[in-house]
Amino acid sequence: MGETSRATEPLLRASADIAISATPREIYELISDLPRSGEWSPECQGGTWLAGEPGTVGAVFRGENLRGPDVVGWAPVVRGAWTTHAEVVAAEPGRTFRWAMHDSAGRKQSSVWGFDIEAAAEGSVLVHHFLMDTATEGIRGITAEMDEAERKRFFQEWGDKVAGDLAATLERVKAVVEKQ
Repeated sequence: MGETSRATEPLLRASADIAISATPREIYELISDLPRSGEWSPECQGGTWLAGEPGTVGAVFRGENLRGPDVVGWAPVVRGAWTTHAEVVAAEPGRTFRWAMHDSAGRKQSSVWGFDIEAAAEGSVLVHHFLMDTATEGIRGITAEMDEAERKRFFQEWGDKVAGDLAATLERVKAVVEKQ
């Protein structure tokens, strides 16, 4: 599953959705407040806005993350605590909020997380999604020593992990929003 074997397919794409008994605006106010992400994310424990107007396009966020030892346990992924930097790339109140991960030089990568919200009869539908068109700096490091079979296994297992995290995040967002 090397990058050259993919024509226009993204390297990794996942999404999940959930119905929430709240307005799109109420949901947006929560999910665009990234310092609160520790309340719902399986890995991001929260963090701090570093630059720009918080929650607006161009704002940069430093996330404090924590990953357990069992996540794709055979692969050389970061475990324990680490930080990331991300830049808001879309911020439309009540509709969409997305951020792209930075590499170690501070450049946006093709690793974009986001939420889209649509009004529904009983509140809203929240979609959480992830898209990685090409390997990020971190993924290149993780897979550098892998043969083709190991890379295929890694992306399958990593994709399953991401899909599970998206679904878990939505359940937690729902619980926070509906409790407010």
